Amino acid sequence: MSRGDFRFFHRLRVRWAEVDKQDIVFNGHYLAYFDVAITEYWRELGLAYPAIVQRWGTDLFVVKAGIEYRAPAHYDEVLDIGVTTERIGNSSMHFRIGIFRGDDALIAGDLIYVNADPATRKSSAVPAELRELIERFEGNR
Repeated sequence: MSRGDFRFFHRLRVRWAEVDKQDIVFNGHYLAYFDVAITEYWRELGLAYPAIVQRWGTDLFVVKAGIEYRAPAHYDEVLDIGVTTERIGNSSMHFRIGIFRGDDALIAGDLIYVNADPATRKSSAVPAELRELIERFEGNR
């Protein structure tokens, strides 16, 4: 994983409350970092939440999250969180996340979301317009 794998980055500074007694970012905070970066990714696409719900009547729900810890982050470090859409299926989307300190890859992550009806939580096809928007942004990776 390298910075070149990502077109979009969100910059975040590690806050004191996120560091544990080992003087490193507590592992659970990385999922929150992923969430913040995904939110900013949508904003970059012109879809600040809850635009997806309002526009297409569906919502995205995380169904799987994975984290690979390579090196720790520390208090007050500036991190760049890369987000890319790895794959769009019929009703799911796989996002790859990379957290970097400069060029050093600290954390690799994967998030799988399912597009679904917000009331029933039954899966629904990813809207064609959303698929096209992401593919255009990502350069048809």
